[in-house]
Amino acid sequence: MALAALLPGRPADLFPGFAVSVLIAATAQFLSEHYGAPAMLLALLLGLALNFLAEDGTRTAPGIAVTARTVLRLGVALLGARISVDMLAILGWPLILLVIGGVIATILFALAATRVVGRSWRFALLTGGSVAICGASAAMAIAAVLPKHDRSERDLVFTVLAVTVLSTVAMVIYPMLAAPLGFDDRTAGVFLGGTIHDVAQVVGAGFSISPEAGETATLVKLIRVSMLAPVVLAFSLIIRARGLADTAGGASPPLLPGFVVGFLALAALNSLGVIPAPLAEAAGAVSRWCLLISIAAVGVKTSLKKMLEVGAAAIALLVIETVFLGGWILAGLHLLG
Repeated sequence: MALAALLPGRPADLFPGFAVSVLIAATAQFLSEHYGAPAMLLALLLGLALNFLAEDGTRTAPGIAVTARTVLRLGVALLGARISVDMLAILGWPLILLVIGGVIATILFALAATRVVGRSWRFALLTGGSVAICGASAAMAIAAVLPKHDRSERDLVFTVLAVTVLSTVAMVIYPMLAAPLGFDDRTAGVFLGGTIHDVAQVVGAGFSISPEAGETATLVKLIRVSMLAPVVLAFSLIIRARGLADTAGGASPPLLPGFVVGFLALAALNSLGVIPAPLAEAAGAVSRWCLLISIAAVGVKTSLKKMLEVGAAAIALLVIETVFLGGWILAGLHLLG
């Protein structure tokens, strides 16, 4: 009964769409494990190919719509179980400030760059936040608090697709830059964790150099992930202050979405040592599956034809944002010696 109360529809009506999303996610994971392509990218592409399942009147449409929204929120909330204050002490304040500064600077750069390419501030926050924080996961979380418009889902799918592709390219290229740049394993890990968008690609790139580089890269990446909650809160505050928030029936949306509150609560519990390490790892695994299932549903809901209308300027914007973040981290590492 409690679960049914949380769902906007009867479970029997929602199950077909949810089952399709799970099947797409499982297929994407299988292909990823056997062929090495990112599971998120595969789930998105498979979903786009099955767009007809989200058309009005199909049995799967209601469940797909709910899965794209509700399962996403659960996945983002569970990410908090991987965050703890102990990570800050291990990395050291100079590097922490460099990473946090990179997040803020990249978002501000995106706002400035979108004016040049003629895109909206919504697109700036969506792309800048996804590049700065944690790729697809951040894009989906940020999209949940941005005011909706007729191109919201198209922009979200484009951003997820673009940051995943860019992250995969960076996973291959960035480790090869470590030696020419004279980085030791720890510095290489900071560079990889501070610049690559998605967590999985960070791990792959770091451990391709050495265990120390992999562990450092993962740690730095989780610092960026921990910025998700304050960034979403800041976006919510600014949107509300400017009177741009969506309203339903005259009511304003909550200042901090429930899934972000869950993220913060789990991060606090993990910092206090309440969550055992195996349980935190399990939460991380469940989170990854939730995000994979939800991005499959988002892909199904989106028309590939409409997504391609986003234009070359948007692609250039994401590439420039990625280059800017890489330059920021390189400059910071140089200054810190």
